[in-house]
Amino acid sequence: MSEGDYVLGTQKDEVERLGLQHAVWRRHVLDGWAAAGIAPGMTVIDVGAGPGFAATDLAEIVGPAGRVIALERSPNFLAALQDRAGRLGLANIEARSHDVSEAGFGDGVADATWCRWLLSFVANPAATVRHIAQALKPGGVAIFHEYADYGAWRTMPPNPDVEHFRDLVIRSWRDSGGEPDIALRLPDMLKAAGMEIVAARPLVEIVRPSDFTWRWPAAFMAVNAARLHELGYADADEAARFASALDDCPADTLMITPLVAEIIAHKA
Repeated sequence: MSEGDYVLGTQKDEVERLGLQHAVWRRHVLDGWAAAGIAPGMTVIDVGAGPGFAATDLAEIVGPAGRVIALERSPNFLAALQDRAGRLGLANIEARSHDVSEAGFGDGVADATWCRWLLSFVANPAATVRHIAQALKPGGVAIFHEYADYGAWRTMPPNPDVEHFRDLVIRSWRDSGGEPDIALRLPDMLKAAGMEIVAARPLVEIVRPSDFTWRWPAAFMAVNAARLHELGYADADEAARFASALDDCPADTLMITPLVAEIIAHKA
């Protein structure tokens, strides 16, 4: 992978997929932010902001008196973020090119931080959590959405192509230095960083092909089948089957989404 790239890619098709993903998960995200007390006037750091779908939502919530500091190391994602903020007329987003596991992002500068599906990819998640704790003001809050059991993603009845695709995704993440089920390790990381968990809940659904949420993993398979082939994890025939595996399921198929843990922690 080139510098600034990710194991899941950063090109236009991945930006579009992430937009769909955010639309599917937005109701859970807004509930989590509300539970954590995100409010107008706050300074919030979006840690690993990607193309900025969450950052722009945060900017609208904190309003003109607040600020969102969006940290992202991918040039493609940063360009998409800045373009989106400009189109929405949001002047309260500060986009920074930053590797969140390599360097801290300030001392006591934020009221809150937001982190989604980032710790499972970074080389040093414990360092990232320390940087988050350091950046928070006393009493600040950190909200995380991270996978606790990616292997829980299955169809009922099981689909061999979905099972194989899921296992290859897990292997590719681990080969690149990540850990899909990083939420299992997050409590110890937070404790070591001087933070206390104040709330946690599971985020998992069982859906049918007619449900909007189904489009999230279906789009992931369609886009990342080609990525697995590009990275050498799947041959061309496998990639073609993966790409359409969820499009061909009978209407009465059920699917369990990967188990996500929402964790909210306070800094003393």
